[in-house]
Amino acid sequence: MADVTSTWTEPSNTPLSLLLLGKGTDPASERGVDCPGDLPAPSDPDLVARATAAKAALGDRVFVLGHHYQRDEVIQFADVTGDSFKLAQQAAARPSAEFIVFCGVHFMAESADILTKPDQKVILPDLAAGCSMADMAVLGQVETAWEHFQDLGITDQIVPVTYMNSSADIKGFVGRNKGVVCTSSNAKRALDWSFEQGSKVFFLPDQHLGRNTAVLEMGFDLDDCVLYDPHKPHGGLTDEQLTNARMILWRGHCSVHGRFTLDSVREVRERVPGVNVLVHPECRHDVVKAADYVGSTEYIIKALDAAPSGSAWAVGTELNLVRRLALAHPDKQIMFLDRTVCYCSTMNRIDLPHLVWALEELVAGRVPNVITVDEKTAHEARVALDQMLALP
Repeated sequence: MADVTSTWTEPSNTPLSLLLLGKGTDPASERGVDCPGDLPAPSDPDLVARATAAKAALGDRVFVLGHHYQRDEVIQFADVTGDSFKLAQQAAARPSAEFIVFCGVHFMAESADILTKPDQKVILPDLAAGCSMADMAVLGQVETAWEHFQDLGITDQIVPVTYMNSSADIKGFVGRNKGVVCTSSNAKRALDWSFEQGSKVFFLPDQHLGRNTAVLEMGFDLDDCVLYDPHKPHGGLTDEQLTNARMILWRGHCSVHGRFTLDSVREVRERVPGVNVLVHPECRHDVVKAADYVGSTEYIIKALDAAPSGSAWAVGTELNLVRRLALAHPDKQIMFLDRTVCYCSTMNRIDLPHLVWALEELVAGRVPNVITVDEKTAHEARVALDQMLALP
C-alpha cells in the first residue's frame, strides 16, 4: 500500500492489541476472536502479470467475484465486488460464464452454486477459506435444538431465520421448516414477515444481528430475546424461558465484528471531536447502541461515499474495507473504530497466489476446488433464499 493518504492511520502492532501479526489473543474478546498466523505479505509482482494473462486467456468463460473484505491485490481482478448476497446474485446473472471464481469464503461459494445453473462450476481458490460465524451453527446441533422445541410443543409457533452467513445445510434446514434467509440489509423485513407467520423466531447463527434488529429496529425488549448455547443442555435455557421468548438467538457471532467494544467508541470520541461512529449490525448490542449510524457493508460504503468533505468517521467493520474506503476518500478522515482489530483471517486466505493457481489450472483444462451443494440441500436452501427474494 504505497499510496497511503495522510488521513489513514494503520492499526499499530502493540502488546495491547489483538495482534495484527497473530502473536497473541485478547481474553476479553468473544470466543474465536483472534488472528492466527501472519498476514501474508503482498505477493510477487510477477503474479499480477500471470493473473492478468490467465484471466485474458479464459475470456468470457470465467467470471471473478470479489467480496469487499478481500485484499486489494485480489480485488483488482474481480469483475464485480460486493457483499455475499450481491455476489451470489451476480453469479446467477451470468449464465454464460462457464466458471465462477469466488474470492470470498465457503458459505458464499455454496450460495453461488445454489443460485447458478447446473452446468456452471463455482470455484473457491482456497478450500480453507471458511467463516467462523457460519461454523458456529452445526446442523446436528440445530436439529437437536429443534427437537427440544418440538418436545415443548412450540415449533408450530416458531419461524426459523438464518443469516446469509451460514452453511448450505443450515439454509436447507430453514427452507424445509418454512423459514427465510436474511442479509444484514433486509433483516428487519425478514423478521416482519416471520412474525406474520408465527409468534417466535429462531435466529441463526449471529446473535448480534438478531438482537440488534429486534430491539433497535422493531421495538422489542431485551427480555424478549434469549440466547441458545448449543454447548449446554437445552441451550442453557429453562422451558419457561423458551416458551416465553419471542426471539431465540443462536450463540454465534462474527470473529471480527465481535471485537469492537463500547470502550472503542468512547476512546475514539475522546480522541477525535465530532467523529461519526459507523458500525455493522454484527457488532455487539452496546456498541451498536452507542454508534451514530448502523448498517450493512453496502450501507457503510454508500454512507462514506455521500459524507461531506472534511468529516471524520470511525468505522466498525473489517480492516481491508476500511482501509480501501479511506484511500478512496482522501478528503475525509476515515479511521478504524478500534485501532487494534485484526483482518478477517479466513477471508485473507484468498490471496493472489491462490487466485493465480486457480486461474492457471482453468487455462490448463483442470477445474480445481469446485464447490458443489447436493441436490436435496440445494433445493431446500433455495426455498429459503427464494422466500427472501419474495419479501415485500
